[in-house]
Amino acid sequence: MVFKLNNHLLSGIASSNGHGENSPYFEGWKAYDSNPHHLTENPDGVIQMGLAENQLCFDLIQDWLKNNPKASICTPEGVNEFREVAIFQDYHGLPEFRNAVAKFMEKVRGNKVTFDPDRIVMNGGATGAHETIAFCLADPGEAFLVPTPYYPGFDRDLRWRTGVKLIPVDSESSSNFKVTREALENAYEMAKLDNIKVKGLLITNPSNPLGTMLDRETLRSIVSFINEKNIHLVCDEIYAATVFSQPDFISIAEILQEDIECNLDLVHIVYSLSKDMGFPGLRVGIIYSYNDAVVSCARKMSSFGLVSSQTQHMIASMLSDDEFVGKFIRESKRRLAARHRVFTYGLAQVSIKCLKTSNAGLFLWMDLSGLLKEKTFESEMALWRVIIHEVKLNVSPGCSFHCTEPGWFRVCFANMDDQTMQVALSRIRTFVNKDVDTKKPKKTLRWQGSLKLSSPRIYDDFINSPRSPIPQSPLVRART
Repeated sequence: MVFKLNNHLLSGIASSNGHGENSPYFEGWKAYDSNPHHLTENPDGVIQMGLAENQLCFDLIQDWLKNNPKASICTPEGVNEFREVAIFQDYHGLPEFRNAVAKFMEKVRGNKVTFDPDRIVMNGGATGAHETIAFCLADPGEAFLVPTPYYPGFDRDLRWRTGVKLIPVDSESSSNFKVTREALENAYEMAKLDNIKVKGLLITNPSNPLGTMLDRETLRSIVSFINEKNIHLVCDEIYAATVFSQPDFISIAEILQEDIECNLDLVHIVYSLSKDMGFPGLRVGIIYSYNDAVVSCARKMSSFGLVSSQTQHMIASMLSDDEFVGKFIRESKRRLAARHRVFTYGLAQVSIKCLKTSNAGLFLWMDLSGLLKEKTFESEMALWRVIIHEVKLNVSPGCSFHCTEPGWFRVCFANMDDQTMQVALSRIRTFVNKDVDTKKPKKTLRWQGSLKLSSPRIYDDFINSPRSPIPQSPLVRART
């Protein structure tokens, strides 16, 4: 018997497109899932370069687990802890877990700041943390400003079930996509003209997809902006430990310790171990808020997405090992820097440039504007389809990140072994060198347009626009 889904039987949320799976960012997963590359079993398959995952230091984690079997309650050495860990634990989290996470967050930030374990609120990954903070800070119809380009999953995480709006704050490649006070003011004022109440600003530092960091001057300007407007500041810092070269990472927590006027009740940090430790499957997300009411509310809401006590137990043991943590952070940075260097060199061999200011993250912001037939998002999508279906690389087009300039693509480089990376680079070289003259016009296609924000581009309007380059096809699975 075949059952047909009747959307009229579902809730508005369940039957809506709020998940955002129609975005080419998620659409690329469909091509990969249906034909995944394997070095020996499927060498002609699609290589996954749309997944921001850090797999370069799994050997260090595995060695630690072998040497510390008591950290797991599923080993003969750790089974004596099974009963205490397996029984009900309240939503505050194990004290040793919160203490270890706070200490790790300090170490990642160069021990320049301190974090109070009592302000640590756990969630099921950064996805759950972002939704929880959105529920705490805004009502349906209210909005957050988000500098572009930004992670496509935010359109799902902050909007789908909360009813909150996102208003892009545009940036330009001519300034390396720097967040400016002028752009923030413009987006804020245009939202007011449209009777949209702005409740906060969401920043990602280091940036996904740019792989860049916000400098001290920009961070201070942002703090002044949110303080003057009396709106919240949500700082996504999940890539803090992926900074692999100078300058060093500057956390918003460090800025708050300086001589700057700010209502601390307005500032909140989202963190996780998915990127910095390479643990996306363990679903360890963190909210750290300077606002007592938000901590209390977020902790109650975390009941819907707790971190398992088994995971808390293991993480607490691992992050409390100072020698291991220090070694892991240093080695991870070294390996990320080496992979970044090799990959950018490989791209440079075929004259593909990437954002020069990138020194963090698990990806590159790659400029393929020279391969566009026209300076349009339609041409970007056409190029993306060729890369997906013919070159067989799952990279993510800039339009899915709300980039205002066609031709930019995010390509992830840390989720594969060295051999697979070389295969990917070989495919790119072959593609660029093959009939290159037919793939670009006679003149260099450098995007020179400056798209000023005349009205707030709310995500709802973007995705539903008939001019949107996003294809309307479903996806089996959605990941970060």
